[in-house]
Parts: sequence; C-alpha cells; structure tokens
Amino acid sequence: MPTSYSVVLSDDHAREIRHLARENNLRETEVLQQLVDLGLAELDDSIRSDRVR
Repeated sequence: MPTSYSVVLSDDHAREIRHLARENNLRETEVLQQLVDLGLAELDDSIRSDRVR
C-alpha cells in the first residue's frame, strides 16, 4: 500500500515542478514521484560506489 507524504517547497521549486509538469504533460504529483525515484536511485548508486572504494 502506498504511503502518502506532505512536502513544503519554496516558491521557486514549486514553479519548477509546475513547469516540468506542463512541459511533459504530467501531473505535478507524477513529477514529484519521478524526482524522488531519481534521487533515491542516485543515492543508491553513490552508496554502492562508496562500498567499492
């Protein structure tokens, strides 16, 4: 079951989210989900590369 979070963003970040949503014909929630997914993937990659060193 999905978990719901509430996020407070600066006006600049909110504008960027809206812009990305319009530009890609997505809902703002979809943009936020993709950004979270990308950030977590980047974090996973970083952790893995630190273990290899």
